[in-house]
Amino acid sequence: MLSTLMIESIGPGGQLLITDDIENYPGFREGVKGQTLADEMYNQAERFGAKMEYAEIEGVENLYDDRKLVRTSEGDFTARALIIATGGSHNKLGVPGEDEFGGRGVSYCAVCDGNFFRGQDVVVVGGGDSAMDESFYLTGICNSVTIIHRRDDLRATKVLQDRAFSNPKYKWLWSHVVEEFVGNDVLEAARVKNVKTDEVYDYPTAAAFVYVGFHPNTEAFQEKLEMDELGHIHGDLHMRTNIPKVYVCGDARAESTRQLGAAVGDGITAALAAFHDLSA
Repeated sequence: MLSTLMIESIGPGGQLLITDDIENYPGFREGVKGQTLADEMYNQAERFGAKMEYAEIEGVENLYDDRKLVRTSEGDFTARALIIATGGSHNKLGVPGEDEFGGRGVSYCAVCDGNFFRGQDVVVVGGGDSAMDESFYLTGICNSVTIIHRRDDLRATKVLQDRAFSNPKYKWLWSHVVEEFVGNDVLEAARVKNVKTDEVYDYPTAAAFVYVGFHPNTEAFQEKLEMDELGHIHGDLHMRTNIPKVYVCGDARAESTRQLGAAVGDGITAALAAFHDLSA
């Protein structure tokens, strides 16, 4: 029997906590709420003895030693094996006003913040699966949802595209990019540019939800583990990294398919590998 400690910065679930409906996870014919699935997974882990610590990871040391050291905002922890399941976070646009209006109209989580803008007109920036999935949630509570996308077609899967195109609450700004977020005390408009005509104008909105890519949360492991150019940690078929008894799974892993079911499989594989290596 292993003694297992889970360290979470906010709560168990990661991206599940900011995902409304999950329709590609086996066993749920009608889909499942992200929060519901996260709660069930946590309750099951707790039932089998896993402990939870809420803290921010500040760094790791002594990875080659028998006891690996994890430094956190709540103190230091040591363990014989370390499984890295830190996932990833949404990218920012990097435009003026983005930080200024953070929490005052600019958001990266529709499920978290959408209710603040119930009945209002909002925009979603992006054209991938995350943008479409979260925008669909917003159509259920907002007056309208305008998609701002730099291309003239979506990158999202066809089922999400079909759902969006059949929903009358959507509006579309094709071939547009956001150049700035503007307002006074709160966000009032997205300053957009038509990339084909170079026309720049203010598009009124109560909120902007940004979904323009994803980066791994692996800063604490920089220059300690082998990574790809984007910061994903390399792991083999058993999730082993280049350091013995250090494993990686899910969206933090370079070889990940970025799918929930695959991340769960990664986690199971990493746990089995850790058990095997510690028992050898």
